Amino acid sequence: MDYVRAADILPQELIEQLQQYVDGALLYIPKKEEKRIWGKQTMTKETLAKRNTQIYTEFMKGEPVHLLAEKYFLAKKSIQRIIRQEKTKREAKEVRRC
Repeated sequence: MDYVRAADILPQELIEQLQQYVDGALLYIPKKEEKRIWGKQTMTKETLAKRNTQIYTEFMKGEPVHLLAEKYFLAKKSIQRIIRQEKTKREAKEVRRC
């Protein structure tokens, strides 16, 4: 997050209106909603989805949670959460097919 002086970018009328609410205080203005899609630019979301699918597949083939945790460098609770989420997703897909 970059610090920008309001006087450098905003019209004086808008600054005066803002001063009625936050005179001299710091104000955070979030990005527009369409610009805040987590993992979109870095493919992180897709990478984690593939990893989670792989974890679930290995679990369903009999791989124990503690070994999955070691293999993927995650806590056992995280592996359990991923398995639960993947199972829920697959069950929801099955319901939609029916």
